[in-house]
Amino acid sequence: MTAIIVDDEKHCREVMEHLLNKHCSAVKVLASCSSGAEALAAIEKQSPDILFLDIEMPGMNGFELLKKFHHPGFEIVFTTAYNEYAIKAIKHSALDYLLKPVDKDELILTVQRAKEYKTIKASQRVDSLLEMLNGKKKNKRFAVPTMEGLIMVDSETILYCESYSAYCKIFFINSTKPLVISKTLKEVEEVLQGTDFCRIHHSYFINMKCVQSYIRGEGGEVVLNNGIHLPVSRTRKQDFLSLLEKI
Repeated sequence: MTAIIVDDEKHCREVMEHLLNKHCSAVKVLASCSSGAEALAAIEKQSPDILFLDIEMPGMNGFELLKKFHHPGFEIVFTTAYNEYAIKAIKHSALDYLLKPVDKDELILTVQRAKEYKTIKASQRVDSLLEMLNGKKKNKRFAVPTMEGLIMVDSETILYCESYSAYCKIFFINSTKPLVISKTLKEVEEVLQGTDFCRIHHSYFINMKCVQSYIRGEGGEVVLNNGIHLPVSRTRKQDFLSLLEKI
């Protein structure tokens, strides 16, 4: 695999290149760039497999650099010391990031992950990230990690999600077989925030467009279009009913 390092801080570039040379021998560093403009030229000329990209840089930051590529053929690994919002966006788009100072073990895992991520086109994940950052998207389509790799999921095809220990089961409208993903229910809820989904119970997160009826009770029960009954917790009942009135 080939890589380009982009960071306005010389020390950070040198540390990243040293770590890659010492612990990730399968990665060949093609260029080490100090600015977005320099990186743009290097990427177009050398077509790397991975881009280790700093977010905050003067002139052209990491996100502005990505906007220059309509169909990127490289994996992106952001390197950052802060910016919590960016980290959430990156995580939800299944793009990786490394916090500075970079830990060698995390770097090794990231390189291994980059090989697996080829199951989804890099351009799809970059487009998803940029749309989210620009506020143009409500996470209609997003990447999810599974035991086998990564797949793209359209939120409109989801019936409901169920907590499954440290994982989550996604049940689909036109399928009886759930998809087990390597995210918690809380993480899925964060990804789908602002869409037609509602957390009705600590174990369930449902597509409100798939609600057939509601059975009254202390918390009550939701009946979905496929006939399945799910409990509504007492503490989440009012939020659910308020949202139901708007559907």
